[in-house]
Amino acid sequence: MRRRPIGGLRWAFLAGVAAAVGVGPVVGQPLPDRLPLASPAPDSFLVRFETTKGSVTIKARRAWSPHGVDRLYHLASSRFYDGGVIYRVGETKSYPGGLVVQFGLSNDSLVNEAWLKTGIPDEPVRTPHRRGTVMFARDGPRSRTIELAVDLSPNSGLDTVNYQGVVGFPPIGEVVSGLENLDRLNRRYGNDPMERIDSIQRSGRRYLDRVFPGLDRVVRVSVTTTWPPRRP
Repeated sequence: MRRRPIGGLRWAFLAGVAAAVGVGPVVGQPLPDRLPLASPAPDSFLVRFETTKGSVTIKARRAWSPHGVDRLYHLASSRFYDGGVIYRVGETKSYPGGLVVQFGLSNDSLVNEAWLKTGIPDEPVRTPHRRGTVMFARDGPRSRTIELAVDLSPNSGLDTVNYQGVVGFPPIGEVVSGLENLDRLNRRYGNDPMERIDSIQRSGRRYLDRVFPGLDRVVRVSVTTTWPPRRP
């Protein structure tokens, strides 16, 4: 599971319907310096992903991966993932035979460039992988940034695999409803889009719609519940 030419986990999203891919940040999709990334997330929270195949709700647990859950909270709260393409439903090369869904790259090259410089610290695996667990994709050390992945199979090998010099892929949460909708995502292309990851980073949805038509998308994302509750 890699962050650039990926052998593992990565996903894609974009805020808005802007067609100006690669020519400047999309309105509403924040750059790193616009978010309070150093602020801790709630202890746990629910994130609702509305996709073209139905809704999926993830429960994030900060105790599992504080740095990872903090990053997810700020991205989801800012609607960073709205409107993006789910560009991978295929096997993970870092654990052969394991099946994952991956997304998270922006459709805007400048947004991707900014976020790929903001990797969070590596963390140990504190809870085992199973069907429905969620993680950030990564390459080598300190490379978790914006791409997410969900296990569609148990993928227990991701607990201990030494990939690019780092052991394991720390789960940050788990799907608590709608996992069957991820099973329905378009699997036609498998890992083929990951072989063109540089093109996805440059042109996002414009490239994917042309070369891999019919991929599913994330329509919108929202943080629905937090524990402890958010203050008004």
